[in-house]
Amino acid sequence: MFAIIETGGKQYQVTEGRYVDIELLENEPESKVVFEKIIMLVNGKKSKLGHPYVKNASVEGSIVKHDKDKKVIVYKQRAKKGYRRKQGHRQNFTRVMINKIRTTASKAKSESTETTTEE
Repeated sequence: MFAIIETGGKQYQVTEGRYVDIELLENEPESKVVFEKIIMLVNGKKSKLGHPYVKNASVEGSIVKHDKDKKVIVYKQRAKKGYRRKQGHRQNFTRVMINKIRTTASKAKSESTETTTEE
């Protein structure tokens, strides 16, 4: 099962038990994060497509660390003019471990088990 989520103006494909590097988040490492903007859920042959987002679905994860990506070199040059400019940039990112992909069916199951244990 995998999901396509939207965060930081970008879309990412996520799977349970795997990590994903996303745009920098404000949260502290070791904290939990929940993504509500789910664009698509795929479970084998069953799939749900949101308009624009899938209702009653969420992806839960925990922040592993904040880091910087590899350096990207920006090089500009004009032929025969002696114009050369070299600049480097390292983008900040947050590594998130995906713990659980929740759908309407899994929410209903967890709610029904909670009500039976309370009785």
